[in-house]
Amino acid sequence: MDHAVKICGLSTPETLEAALQAGADWVGFVRFAKSPRHVDLSLGQRLSALAKGRAGRVVLLVDAEDAAIAEAVTALDPDLLQLHGHETPERVAAIRSTFKKPVMKAIGIAEAGDLAALDAYSAIADHLLLDAKPPKTPEALPGGNGLPFDWRLLTGLDPRLSFMLSGGLNPGNVAEAIRLTKARAVDVSSGVEVAPGVKDSGKIEAFIKAARAAYAAPVS
Repeated sequence: MDHAVKICGLSTPETLEAALQAGADWVGFVRFAKSPRHVDLSLGQRLSALAKGRAGRVVLLVDAEDAAIAEAVTALDPDLLQLHGHETPERVAAIRSTFKKPVMKAIGIAEAGDLAALDAYSAIADHLLLDAKPPKTPEALPGGNGLPFDWRLLTGLDPRLSFMLSGGLNPGNVAEAIRLTKARAVDVSSGVEVAPGVKDSGKIEAFIKAARAAYAAPVS
């Protein structure tokens, strides 16, 4: 995932096309009913078909049972499964084995102690997504809350670790996030929206442009 940009939570053909035209490497579709970015199987299938061959397609799932995963895999034919719930390493391994799809496991980060989970998951998952840990409020979602975490927590990570940075990124801060963390992949959802679940084509293009410029900058 070197120098990769993912636009997640896409839910209309228009904003999906904006992401693809701007050069997104990965596009994400949310299968989680509580999210304002949730797509039903019919819409998800349509969007995924539009993106096929143009970008990697990701389905985001939250503590999903096998039957729900099977439905999503059949309808959307994703290139990658993103697990954004409380899935244990054992559950991640079982999903990867059962569905024969690469898996990216999201891990919430709020403090240094949260990094202790990385070793167990990195041994099982194909990629990790390091996201801000959701606030402890009833309305908080597992992701897409628009909250950053202290990126300085990641400065000591093994440079060989395959991770995607998420959480509170937007066109104005993604360059600084890449500079501080040396992340080789970034993910955005709410940071390119004008309202929860409503993507903005201009913000999508600006985010991708800012990330590309940061990747091209000399390493300090």
